[in-house]
Amino acid sequence: MIALLALEALALWAFSAWWVLEMIVATPNSAGASLALVALTVVAAVWVSAITVGALRRRPWIRGAAVTWQLVQVMIAIGCFQGIYARPDIGWLLLLPSIIVLVLVFSPRVIAATSHEPEPDVD
Repeated sequence: MIALLALEALALWAFSAWWVLEMIVATPNSAGASLALVALTVVAAVWVSAITVGALRRRPWIRGAAVTWQLVQVMIAIGCFQGIYARPDIGWLLLLPSIIVLVLVFSPRVIAATSHEPEPDVD
């Protein structure tokens, strides 16, 4: 699961860099919209990177964050299968890792690894 989260984070960072380069090389139709998309992509990259680091540290909060991100990614993947500019190849690249992470995040092994037992009170 951590490897898939790390790959997703790297992909988001790469896409953010590509988007910035594309803004420099080609003149965007709307600079404001392009900057907003770059900002959203960077925020997503930071978020998924934080989830990955939290997973490495076995933090309990990563399960909810990972589920949220995977559901966002599933919605984007579904959009890739539809419309005039449909890209099923990209849809599958987004959908398959999301399904795997969603299954793994609810596995007993991951739940046990990210659950912290309350420490006993020492008087």
